[in-house]
Amino acid sequence: MNIEDFRDYCLSKKGVTEAFPFDESTLVFKVLGKMFALTGLNRKPAAVNLKCDPERAMELREEYDGIIIPGYHMSKKHWNTIIFDSRLPESLLHELIDHSYDLVVAGMPRKLRDKL
Repeated sequence: MNIEDFRDYCLSKKGVTEAFPFDESTLVFKVLGKMFALTGLNRKPAAVNLKCDPERAMELREEYDGIIIPGYHMSKKHWNTIIFDSRLPESLLHELIDHSYDLVVAGMPRKLRDKL
């Protein structure tokens, strides 16, 4: 997966918007105003930060050592940085994007969830 495919996949989800709230090279994806993914457009190799259940985050970091690492500039407990690498199945990246999105939506008040 490349950054364009990542962007398209994120934007295909309900209620998602994109913005550059920090600087002109950090692209942030939000669902109903809550961040679930971000990426530095100038980063080489490409990488994204995604929210993750803490237990699962630890398991992923062990299984994909060096490819999935604690979230860069984020809460290390709740965020992972995923480096785009050929050893990482695209289906897993889709699953992790979905997981991040779902975690953020689950934490919203019912009134907001009902909008989706």
